[in-house]
Amino acid sequence: MDFEHIIKMALLEDLGDGDHTSLATIKKGTEGMARLLVKGNGVLAGIPIAKEVFRQVDSKLHISVLIEDGRFIETGDVAFTVEGDIHSILAAERTVLNFIQRLSGIATETFRMVQEIKGTGATILDTRKTTPGFREMEKYAVRLGGAENHRMGLYDMIMIKDNHVDFAGGIENAVEAVAVYQERTGKKLKVEIEVRNFEEMLDAINTGKIDRIMLDNFSVEDVRSAVQVVAGRFETEASGGITLENVRKYAETGVDYISMGSLTHQIKSLDMSLKAVIKRFYDNASPPPKLT
Repeated sequence: MDFEHIIKMALLEDLGDGDHTSLATIKKGTEGMARLLVKGNGVLAGIPIAKEVFRQVDSKLHISVLIEDGRFIETGDVAFTVEGDIHSILAAERTVLNFIQRLSGIATETFRMVQEIKGTGATILDTRKTTPGFREMEKYAVRLGGAENHRMGLYDMIMIKDNHVDFAGGIENAVEAVAVYQERTGKKLKVEIEVRNFEEMLDAINTGKIDRIMLDNFSVEDVRSAVQVVAGRFETEASGGITLENVRKYAETGVDYISMGSLTHQIKSLDMSLKAVIKRFYDNASPPPKLT
């Protein structure tokens, strides 16, 4: 992943001209350790990004990874420890947490969806509904959760949506224009078309110049009927209004793909915190007094 520039901008946003609280309260040169404490169950995502945040702040920090990306984590687990200059650790803390909590939330929600449809033959996909600038990271988290990525952007697939159809003057016009464009430019991009009803679906089938049909906001029963009509001639994809509660019903229709924007834009971050590991030293060998 190419995320160095994103991390640089995130650190500039947070640090400004310095972490004045840490500079004011902690003596310069103080060293110590902190650990990433997991406070919820889910799938871990973002360890390479956390390591890069620490590296950009202070390349002398030492990170010991205890749990790798993609592993299931539980409350009380420690994902990694970081040792070195305390000012550096605290300067990186919030940026590390912002990335790793959100990405782990995405991976966790994706994992739930994938497990819910297990054994059906359908594949969960994400969408382009991502945080601006964070798409590569968020789609990485989706893969860690066990799903697949839809197109990365506008450039790696042709996806004819409702606005394209309406502005082009209909499905046949839009699909024919795509065929001409691909021949003229030498492109060989996969072609998907979004349909809003059975009439549009039949028009798309009749063109014969597509690879996949997206059934947009179809009910479960309508998806089942549509899959039967398509009869394997093209890939099918269900999208719109699909949740954890109904995703298995959609998957059981025989549809090939289920795309869900909620995987990346309606996510609750997985709770974690970066906690100091405190070492207490005493002037003599006497044990500390017991609390009563």
